[in-house]
Amino acid sequence: MSRIVFIFLAAILADALTWAQVNVEPNTALLNEGDRTELLCRYGRAINYCRIEIPGEQRVLNLSPEWSKTPGFTYYGAGLNAGQCGVSIERVKASNNGQVKCSLGVEGEELSGTIDLVVALRPQQPIIELMTKPNRDGFFNEGTAFQARCSVRDGRPPANISWYIDNMPANKRTSQLEILTNTVNNVELSTSVQEIQWALSSEDSNRKLVCRSHHQTDRESVPPQEAAYIINVRYAPVHQYEDASVYGLYLDHTAIVNITIRASPQPKIEWTIDGAIIGQGRSDGRYSAYEPQYLGNDEYNVTLAIAGLTLEDTTKTYTLRASNELGFNDYKVRISSSSKPPSSNLDVAAIVGIVVAVAVLVLVVLLILFARATGRWCFGGKSIKTPTNETSDTESADIKATSTATATTATTTTMGAGGVAAGEAEDMTNTGEQDQQQQQQHEQPQKKAKRLPAFAAAILKRFNEKDTKKNKDKDNQETSNIVEGAEQDNAIDGNDNEPKQDKQLVYAELVLKPANETTAASAALATSPAAGADTAATSPQGLAKATEYAEIVYVQKGGDNKK
Repeated sequence: MSRIVFIFLAAILADALTWAQVNVEPNTALLNEGDRTELLCRYGRAINYCRIEIPGEQRVLNLSPEWSKTPGFTYYGAGLNAGQCGVSIERVKASNNGQVKCSLGVEGEELSGTIDLVVALRPQQPIIELMTKPNRDGFFNEGTAFQARCSVRDGRPPANISWYIDNMPANKRTSQLEILTNTVNNVELSTSVQEIQWALSSEDSNRKLVCRSHHQTDRESVPPQEAAYIINVRYAPVHQYEDASVYGLYLDHTAIVNITIRASPQPKIEWTIDGAIIGQGRSDGRYSAYEPQYLGNDEYNVTLAIAGLTLEDTTKTYTLRASNELGFNDYKVRISSSSKPPSSNLDVAAIVGIVVAVAVLVLVVLLILFARATGRWCFGGKSIKTPTNETSDTESADIKATSTATATTATTTTMGAGGVAAGEAEDMTNTGEQDQQQQQQHEQPQKKAKRLPAFAAAILKRFNEKDTKKNKDKDNQETSNIVEGAEQDNAIDGNDNEPKQDKQLVYAELVLKPANETTAASAALATSPAAGADTAATSPQGLAKATEYAEIVYVQKGGDNKK
């Protein structure tokens, strides 16, 4: 119970504090002179009156939605009953900078709130002050620890500072930004100060150091203000390269050798040619050394002229010495009558070309390996062999063996059922015709293969192999069907007229028989199957040209074997 009471009292206190507090919007207003702005004070209940005090204004503004008595200042808000008291300033003046106070009358008492109004004042032009002094000619020596300070005075709010060298960020060591406050004509203003320092080198000569200020008053039409200083550095001739090469000179013509060097102040030139020294502005025989010509940015062009250039001149060693009061430097110069060699650096196009060429080469190698492994294209001809008599006979025998097996099985079945030799002879005749057709079909693609290219012959042979395999499968299927039919017939009426359940098929022998003895073998088989088998087995001529027949052997369940 006590806890509920505590929560209830806390809620009442928070509500009371909220009502007693004046909220302002915004807390701080940062404006430029001449800008328009709206300032608002709010309370949680209806208010009786609204008064606004603005710095720089002599009168206190008593504002209401119903009237506006002060030009340039009008009431802003949803009304007194909504608890809002605000002012709209048409043009902000520099004297308005400071705290704006709003006073709200609530049930016989007065509540107030404040808003910080900052009217920005554009600072003065930045100033660069040299902490390190140059010589009387305005030069710094190479290696000098250069230090400078930039000041941006009388700004409100304080300005920020950034450093640049030739419009690029300086990237040098700088100090923390320091803000100094001063009062001018009862107006509080700020001054920003920052320092920069680094060791000077020859690269810093003739470069522009820039101090740039960034302020609230900057606009697209009013860019940031800046100050600049040109740094002049004195240094000895710069060692830009160890060897300088000049190509494309013509023999028997006057050769002009030009070398560019950097130095400050201007250097003196001296040429040494195989031990002979030639100063600037002087000549020695066919050799003439000219005065250095200033190109700007501390660069000088040095020229040596050779009248009637010979091949021997291209083998000599030329040494150029450039010196000033800060030091000297030697340059070795080589000349040649040949054209300038190509650059060793590869551009993007060359790199892409090399990558593409390597990819194509790898692809070609992979295709060759694939074709060789699978016997395709140009490698397909290697698998084709020239047909010989032995190959043809063997293949013909295979085809005949398959066909004859079918015919022989049919003949044996017919005999077992009580058929006559005339039926067998007819089957043999049909088998011979099929053998001849298959042999012709087999020999025809081989003849064509001899006349076709290697890859075409390989393709034809593969197709022939597929057709041969299909024919063999078909013959084997027919043979199987015939044997099954014979088994069914023998189940009812076999050699011993016994029922099918009393017999079992044990095996089938295929015996090669000469073609001219086919009829005799069939007749002998009808009389004595065993004798026919012996005759075929002992005939040596039967292996050359043969016809197949099958001998079916059955076994009786009771243990008596019958053939």
